[in-house]
Amino acid sequence: MDAAGNYLKKHTEALVKDVGLEAACALTGKSKATLGRYYSTSEEHADRFMPVDAVAQLESAASYPHVTSALAELKGVALSYDAARNEGARAGNGGVNTDVVALSQRFAMLMAEYSGAIEDGIITINEAKRLLRETLELQHVLISMKLHLEHEVT
Repeated sequence: MDAAGNYLKKHTEALVKDVGLEAACALTGKSKATLGRYYSTSEEHADRFMPVDAVAQLESAASYPHVTSALAELKGVALSYDAARNEGARAGNGGVNTDVVALSQRFAMLMAEYSGAIEDGIITINEAKRLLRETLELQHVLISMKLHLEHEVT
């Protein structure tokens, strides 16, 4: 499987886990086995990807548009995730100062994970997954900060 396919499968798995397997089954009408095949990297499932309507259903319930974001990144497109529109009042709380504090905390957590991961000179798959999760959380904080800053200038 090529790198792009692998990348999409990893983000499909993140999407299903974000929503929860049982909830993902209920939303899409797909079985656990079928959903698992969509993100399986085994050779027999290499050509199976989640249909776009199922992605849309899951992303409407997810905390972040994992697959849409991955598709955009593969094409070199930058998306602006409007958390305020998708999460309501929660995104409006705090403001830039709160975002700066959250940014520094998340960055510290990412660096702690990285430090632990490279301690033995090898980044394992599980360590890489933790680094990816922290990077995603850092990205969410940056997007929130961007939205707050845009609000300040309008």
